[in-house]
Amino acid sequence: MITLVLHGELRQRTGGRKELAVRGAGRTAGAILEDLGIPGHETAALIVNAEQVEADRVLAEGDRLEVLPAISGGEDGGALSDIRVIDLTRALAGPYCTLMLADHGADVVKVEQPGKGDETREWAPPSIGGVSAYYLSINRNKRSLTLDLKHPDGKRVLERLIEGADVVVENFSPGTLERLGFAPDRVRSLNRRAILCRISGFGQDGPGRAWAAYDLIVQGMGGIMSLTGHRGSPPVMVGVPQADMIAGMFAAYAILAALHARARTGEGQVIDATMIGGQVALLSRQAARYFADGTVPGPEGNEHSSIVPYQTFRAADGFVNICCGNNALFERLCRALDLEELLEDERFADNGARVKNRAALVPQLERRVGQLRKDDVVRRLREANVPVGPINALDEVFADPVVRHLGLVAEVDHPVAGRVRAPGIPVRLSKTEPSVRRYPPLLGEHTDEILRELGYLEPEIEKLRTDAVV
Repeated sequence: MITLVLHGELRQRTGGRKELAVRGAGRTAGAILEDLGIPGHETAALIVNAEQVEADRVLAEGDRLEVLPAISGGEDGGALSDIRVIDLTRALAGPYCTLMLADHGADVVKVEQPGKGDETREWAPPSIGGVSAYYLSINRNKRSLTLDLKHPDGKRVLERLIEGADVVVENFSPGTLERLGFAPDRVRSLNRRAILCRISGFGQDGPGRAWAAYDLIVQGMGGIMSLTGHRGSPPVMVGVPQADMIAGMFAAYAILAALHARARTGEGQVIDATMIGGQVALLSRQAARYFADGTVPGPEGNEHSSIVPYQTFRAADGFVNICCGNNALFERLCRALDLEELLEDERFADNGARVKNRAALVPQLERRVGQLRKDDVVRRLREANVPVGPINALDEVFADPVVRHLGLVAEVDHPVAGRVRAPGIPVRLSKTEPSVRRYPPLLGEHTDEILRELGYLEPEIEKLRTDAVV
């Protein structure tokens, strides 16, 4: 017998039962699910004994097979299913913005340069089946149209696209859209309901308008790198391109606000979203310290300047984070780690005292945590309801039961790359579920389809191809 665990809506196949014992030793995972009437397209991932596997994996006696449901849309296709987005972006900040809209049902038309496309198509290795993994990670749920925006006929196609659009998103260098003939006033004249979102490093005007902006540059200029790293160390870049991603998130947030305003006024508007703006917004408590007394914070490593203990500890086989924001949590921590004697020490009586006597307290906690395995520390503190978590490498992240339960791995079949995995959609809605509906498109894959929707006839489409407009 094996243990079968069904997550999410897959439980409907077994009358609501999440976990059951089935005969499966010597059979493939796919065959077991087929017997239960669960088709492959309804599953996002198969996990055997905490390892992600393919459907042809043969199971052994006592194995544990977990099945994650494919992300599926709500009855109306998502909260933004009536919204069309013209995506003139490339690289990361802009495509991440439009990815967020696409995941919630928006029809995103990705306009790309003929023969070349989004520059991330060339950002490899790594690649999957010859397709850039970077490109695949941020372009699902979109349709690709190739279009030469410098050609007069290409401009006419873009005019038609704008006329039928709800949102236009661009992240050209400031001034490029104007040089192409589509300044904000022109866009507004074509469609007064359209929302034009412009994403740049430092804004469409002002002293930084002409500066080139990449993630590393903006992380540094926005103060994040000055706060990241250990005391006395050189500045450290955050390990993901968060300046780009945060800019995309704020842009998507602003687009939704503008759509809500349009519902009242009937008018679109222009959004100026910047990478530097997102970084400054993230400064939060560190900015508060600076504004309060003029202190210029520096890197603090994995410690909190105002709370002790609130930091990383080395266990016998890895690292854990432990956070105690009040006395009750500190007491539970000490009891869970068999350090009750610390509760009798006046130096650690409250948080203020613990901050003052950090150098005396932390080494004692470090010694005790270092005697235990990472999983043991996490188990003890979770049982005591003390905030704790392991520091996971990516293989551990995607095997984590919480990550699996929340469907945070999205999978889709790609005609060239095969089965493509990427981080899933981080939120769930009860009525208008976001969904993964389309694989990241091949370059120009939907060109003819979109042109037909714009009213172009077949001879016209053929001429556009002959003239290298598309």
